[in-house]
Amino acid sequence: MAAGADRWSLVAVAGLLAFVAMLDMNIVNVALAEIADGLRVSVATAQWAVLGYQLPVVALLLPVGRWLDGVGLRTAVLTATCGFGLCSALAAAAPWMGWLIAARLLQGACGAVLFVLMPVLAMRSVRPELRGRAMSVPATLGPLGAVAGPAVGGLLLDHLGWRWVFLVKIPFCLLALFLAWRAMPRDGGLRRPDRRSVVDALLVASGVAVLLLALTLAADRPAWLALAPAAAPALWWWLRGPGGRPVAGVLRAAGLFRAHGAVLALAAGFAAMHYVVALHLQRDDGASATTTGLTVLAFPLGMGLAGPLGGRIADRYGARPVAVTGAALTTAGLLLLIPLGDGWSPPDVAWRLALAGVGLGLNGGPTQALVMGAAPPDRAATVGATVQCARSLGFTLGPALATAAWGLSGPGEGVRAGLVLAAAAAALAVPLLALTGGRRAPLSTKTTDAAPAAHD
Repeated sequence: MAAGADRWSLVAVAGLLAFVAMLDMNIVNVALAEIADGLRVSVATAQWAVLGYQLPVVALLLPVGRWLDGVGLRTAVLTATCGFGLCSALAAAAPWMGWLIAARLLQGACGAVLFVLMPVLAMRSVRPELRGRAMSVPATLGPLGAVAGPAVGGLLLDHLGWRWVFLVKIPFCLLALFLAWRAMPRDGGLRRPDRRSVVDALLVASGVAVLLLALTLAADRPAWLALAPAAAPALWWWLRGPGGRPVAGVLRAAGLFRAHGAVLALAAGFAAMHYVVALHLQRDDGASATTTGLTVLAFPLGMGLAGPLGGRIADRYGARPVAVTGAALTTAGLLLLIPLGDGWSPPDVAWRLALAGVGLGLNGGPTQALVMGAAPPDRAATVGATVQCARSLGFTLGPALATAAWGLSGPGEGVRAGLVLAAAAAALAVPLLALTGGRRAPLSTKTTDAAPAAHD
């Protein structure tokens, strides 16, 4: 990109879409009881208002990434954002549960496209020397949306009703559409997926959906983790076939497997910590929902403050050392939480959460810049999809593993076991990021499905 051609308005679009897509992951959880009453279904059935969105988001990331490598970026952004907003309106207007589930499934498919497009849009909107700052915008606003979801949903539920939990996202979509329409240059259109792409999508979607369902249900009953191995046959068939080989080949050639492991580990550590701390404060300490919400708010505040700083430092001194430092700070904050007990006041918990949040804020943008900067230009969407898939699986895996650790350790040691697991996951990211890199393997037509090799 030529000097002076940076389009920060498009970076803002990537941040807006990241916030909205992640907000939708958690905002509906608080409204399930009211949805069940309003639509006259059980709470278990109402749970599909959440799963109906989460399953296609994660299950379609990898096939959507390969598909988006061959379509126009502007058309994809406008179409997916329109679809996301329209499905929000349809969900809010649902007269019965089947309607709501269908709207959420379609919204999840649009959300999968948005998740893949965010890092690609941020990366292509600025010069390479400014990627750290650009990547920090969606990398910070996305997790902030996930953390803000329950609080925003609770306010809307108390004052306006459950349908506003879906409507609140529409203004963000309209603003993103306006900015993208004005700032993005015209490019190619969309194309229909071929038959092989559809088969690949069905394989990976079925495997990932089974895995995600097992991890989600395991948060309440750890025995559901036994369902996870059932995902292996479909994923293995896809990975060994013409759809999975190019994806694995690109990651291997760019030396990105360790970075993806670090992203998954940090996401799992963050999600496990958030789950354990909130549960402990309310169930064991008897803290009110307001006190719990204000205490855990320290984490996103620290993250929000450190995110832009991490991008600036990464652009000046390099992405890898900043990413490693951020992961180390997150690990330190989680380690300091392990002795969490009844004698701790909310400020005792809050400053440790803030330290972990600062670390994750420093880490997010530089890690994203590290990964996307190593992606071949013609496979940017594929790499964007794989890193988002790793992060999404980490967010789902963390609470499931924390619940299992809590149950196996007994009532007296459950909190400590969950926090040890969270800290261990975050600590794993430090060497994975520090060791990522090395000499890239050459890209061949066998690994990239006849794609031309990328040149630095």
